[in-house]
Amino acid sequence: MITLASSSPRRKELLLRLFKEVEIVHPNVDETILDGENARKMVLRLSRKKAESIKRDNVVLAADTTVEIDGMILGKPQNENDAFRMLKRLSGNWHTVHTGVCIKYGDKIINFVDSTRVKFYSLDDETISAYVKTGSPLDKAGAYGVQDDMGMILVERIDGDFFTVVGLPISRVWWSIKKMGFEC
Repeated sequence: MITLASSSPRRKELLLRLFKEVEIVHPNVDETILDGENARKMVLRLSRKKAESIKRDNVVLAADTTVEIDGMILGKPQNENDAFRMLKRLSGNWHTVHTGVCIKYGDKIINFVDSTRVKFYSLDDETISAYVKTGSPLDKAGAYGVQDDMGMILVERIDGDFFTVVGLPISRVWWSIKKMGFEC
């Protein structure tokens, strides 16, 4: 069994494609950005804190995802106006999605960050508004989900792992778990 320390339905769905038993535990971790902390260090720290907050004998997997553009971290939007602002900022530009992962199994810990560059099409206000009105952007870093019905029309190019953008670099997770000696 794998314990997923995350409330993300997307991560759960990816894990259930590969593992028969997945336990979901919602970690209670303060996700405040520390002063001077960059996006990579933040997701690395938060994924580790989430994994360490769950006490289990089986594999514990935690992840944290954020979007970075020009050194600015875009987490989950606070409301529809914030989501619109974020999407407007991403419009026509390259940005980087960072997903930090921490896997705990016995006394072994693997903690890493996977980063993928994404370029958005130039979006008009009408398209942004229509997507925001779906409500989907409100629970996602950077206010978009590349796998969403409308989210998939925002992205022009991806340079890296698609699943990192979804929120879990699943192939790297699989091989890391095998490396730890867990029978997948």
